[in-house]
Amino acid sequence: MTTIHVFIICSLAVVFAAGKVSIEADRPWLRVRLFHTAVLECCFGTDQDSVRTAWIKEDAASGPNPVVASDMVTAGHRIYRGVTCGTLMLTKARLSDGGLYRCRLNATDVITHGTYLQVYEPLKKTINLSEKTKNNILMAEGLLLFLCVLVPSVALLFKSKQLSALQKTKARREEENIYQGLNLEECCAIYDQIDHSKTAVGPYQDVLNNVEEEIQLENP
Repeated sequence: MTTIHVFIICSLAVVFAAGKVSIEADRPWLRVRLFHTAVLECCFGTDQDSVRTAWIKEDAASGPNPVVASDMVTAGHRIYRGVTCGTLMLTKARLSDGGLYRCRLNATDVITHGTYLQVYEPLKKTINLSEKTKNNILMAEGLLLFLCVLVPSVALLFKSKQLSALQKTKARREEENIYQGLNLEECCAIYDQIDHSKTAVGPYQDVLNNVEEEIQLENP
């Protein structure tokens, strides 16, 4: 049988023997900010006025140590609906105050489950900016975001216009290349020759005319 089992059995035996003390459930943990007030409680039901609590703090290195009252540490009691609660108030909690706090009932020598106190230090701001500066930064970010959207759009539109102009220029050059091998002056000369050939008298017609003239000359 382990030490924990022996402790639990002895505690239950003391409670049943006394028959007048019942321990309430403690708060499992409490988290407070550095230099703020921390209030711990351990509650129990009893009909004896002589039952008081003594606070102890569990330390992994040195074990349980009694909590000493001071200007910053105050122990007390309160009664609410027939339940007595021992209170421990740390006015300005420090980082070293963190740990497991438990109550010992002096009349029964019973120790409560305890509450773990965690003292934290908030993160400090690396840059302290005013609201006006924050608003200016947000406006600048919005403007940069707008430019990041606008500039690529304008560049894409300009590029599309350039491609359209290049396509039109290419189509016009292809049309010019089709008629580049034709010489208009030669074409006109050829058409003139065709017209003259239609109007000029052929050589065969001249021969027939000469023959008729000769024939006419021979006849008396």
